[in-house]
Amino acid sequence: METVANVLVGLVAALHVYILVMEMFLWQREQGLKFHGFDPEMARATAKMAANQGLYNGFLAAGLIWGLIASDPTGFAAQVFFLACVIVAGVYGAATANRRILFAQALPGAIALAAVLVAR
Repeated sequence: METVANVLVGLVAALHVYILVMEMFLWQREQGLKFHGFDPEMARATAKMAANQGLYNGFLAAGLIWGLIASDPTGFAAQVFFLACVIVAGVYGAATANRRILFAQALPGAIALAAVLVAR
């Protein structure tokens, strides 16, 4: 079960690296426009905000990667903490921005957290 938990944590980390790239580097390009559904004018107006959000997603990914490579009890604690942050951010994003964030961010985080806790 520990291997499954580690794979799930790695997938959540990879998801947040993907979000970082989309928000920080591709926001105003074709891939970014498809990702968030804004027209070029709105993407331009929100680019700095998106880059800031992308940076935060990078911190979540870095924390999860740290949790995967650190030995226990630090690794376990980091995974639990950063997965909880992912879930809270996903729930808040779903409540304030777009409901699909609940399924794209919070749900994978919750599944990974459950796996980490069961594997413990």
